[in-house]
Amino acid sequence: MDQKIAWPAKTREFRNHHFDSTVWNDFRFRDDDIVIATYAKSGTTWMQQIVAQLVFDGDPDVDVAQRSPWLDLRYPAKGLKLLAMEAQAHRRFLKTHLPIDALVFSPKAKYLYIGRDGRDVVWSMYNHHANATQQWYDNLNKTPGLVGPPIERPTPDIHQYWREWMAGDGYPWWPFWENVRGWWEARHLPNVMFVHFVDLKRDMPGQIRRIADFLEIDVADGQWDTILRHCSFEWMKQHAARHVGGGGDWLAGGAETFINKGVNGRWADTLTAQDVAEYEARAEAELGSACARWLSHGGMVA
Repeated sequence: MDQKIAWPAKTREFRNHHFDSTVWNDFRFRDDDIVIATYAKSGTTWMQQIVAQLVFDGDPDVDVAQRSPWLDLRYPAKGLKLLAMEAQAHRRFLKTHLPIDALVFSPKAKYLYIGRDGRDVVWSMYNHHANATQQWYDNLNKTPGLVGPPIERPTPDIHQYWREWMAGDGYPWWPFWENVRGWWEARHLPNVMFVHFVDLKRDMPGQIRRIADFLEIDVADGQWDTILRHCSFEWMKQHAARHVGGGGDWLAGGAETFINKGVNGRWADTLTAQDVAEYEARAEAELGSACARWLSHGGMVA
């Protein structure tokens, strides 16, 4: 690749109840690594399944949660995760929810960034948060090394939850706008590909072919139907425990709660016209018109 490219550089550490970005400082990249990056609740698990199916030729038994860890999550201990990644002999694919300036960036790895309208993100995050068990809180708040306040149980009022998320820029999780904005600025790098949740919903076969081409994975014609079947929401819901760490036992209802509905627009029954206008104006101000439009509607990245 062109050595004159200004590659993203890590400029800070990012730590909170979920994150320990220092793990990336000790991660040893391989040239064919794949990094799946999102803000969260944007289709991360779906993309992990898609990549798993491409890497493993449609194998129905791939344990995605084990094969594709969230590297910057504070637990399990980073030493254990790094050892596990070193031991993997297949083409590795892992996920991150970090902003790009808190991530060590490899010019040779491939990066898939998945976007989703922030309103849909919040409704999915609320489902996750409201169904979390005490085990989830203990893992996040009692694992040694917590920086900043613990994460608390959510309000039962989803509209209030939305207002708090907007006012606190992603509260109680992590900042939303900087995550999208930072990755958007890297969208034209030769090893970065943008995918939108709504485009996966509209045309999953076409999007998976784009992803395979980007990752330089040749898929035999006879394998496409198998891969597409294993990447459907229905199939993933039926085999949810393979896609969620710990089998989803840290959620009420288990892994099937984690893979919830896979739909957009649930916010429309709750948010007022003023809420919608406020969100859309904020997106425009934070991201610029091109990025805000893409985040809401998907389509080709400008």
